[in-house]
Amino acid sequence: MNAGRWFLPASVAAVTTSLIATLGATITVLGPWYQGLRQPSWAPPDIAFGPAWTLIFGLCAIAAVTAWMAAPTRDSANNLIGLFAINGFLNLLWSFLFFRAQRPDLAGWEVWILWASIATLIVACGRVSRTAAWLLVPYLLWVTFAGLLNAAVVVLNRPFT
Repeated sequence: MNAGRWFLPASVAAVTTSLIATLGATITVLGPWYQGLRQPSWAPPDIAFGPAWTLIFGLCAIAAVTAWMAAPTRDSANNLIGLFAINGFLNLLWSFLFFRAQRPDLAGWEVWILWASIATLIVACGRVSRTAAWLLVPYLLWVTFAGLLNAAVVVLNRPFT
């Protein structure tokens, strides 16, 4: 295996993932508004979200590199990177809607679009690398959980305007 061949994909994935994670953390404000929301009894403590997202973003970066390297053509690789970029945007949009716009109701709809983008990524990556696809399964499971948590927050705290 040629280590130089992996340098560009790994560098792009590391920088992009770090930027998305940093932007997401910047958007996520756990201030008085968030602290005042009623949470379901099964909600994890706030401290659990940072490590969970760190692991998920790490797995996403590895999946992106693995799929990029396994893609049979440049067009195929570019399409995969495009799907990852759309997913990153949707991830940030959810954080913006929930935390900055303070609209868990809108975020509750958007999270399922995010979920569909992850499912699409799993299918697309699976066409070139089963490993890349499996690396994204924890992300799908976490966003499924987050979607259910989002829905519970909406029910416990509505209406939002």
